[in-house]
Amino acid sequence: MLDSDLADLYQVETRTLNQAIRRNLDRFPGDFMFQLTPEEAAGLRSQIVILEKGRGRHSKYTPLAFTEHGIAMLSWILRSKRAVQVNILIVRAFVKMRELLTSHADLAERFKRIEADQKACASIISVLVDEIENLKRPIQLPAPAKRPIGFKIDAARIARIAVSAPAVASLGMEASRSTTPGAARR
Repeated sequence: MLDSDLADLYQVETRTLNQAIRRNLDRFPGDFMFQLTPEEAAGLRSQIVILEKGRGRHSKYTPLAFTEHGIAMLSWILRSKRAVQVNILIVRAFVKMRELLTSHADLAERFKRIEADQKACASIISVLVDEIENLKRPIQLPAPAKRPIGFKIDAARIARIAVSAPAVASLGMEASRSTTPGAARR
């Protein structure tokens, strides 16, 4: 929490709170309190759209930020009943916030497991979708080779036939003489 917010809760001025803190700096190590960088302070100021007008409304120093332990230490510095009551409420708020974070840590772990399962299922689904898309595409078979219509003339075969044709013709004549019906009777 920022020093200005704490000053509002404790119902004191911010400069009074900061003076009390500076008098007791040994009670606030780096993990209890730290000062914002100018860039962080500028970022906070840019988030506040409407700035209050008037002299001295905005600190020339960068604000102090307090952790849970730093806020608990403030009760030792500010010794009023209001400071004690506010510290008790703030510590309870931090405890509740820690409980919520731990319950959310369980939810985050469950979410991570669900996300991992979802990624595994998504990869399987994408493979299945690719396979379905492949099945949807028409299968393109190669076009069958067209056989030419008619006779195929082989020049080598014709040459062999032409050479053997006179011999076959003479054989054919002799065979036809022997197979005639009247030739066997004579």
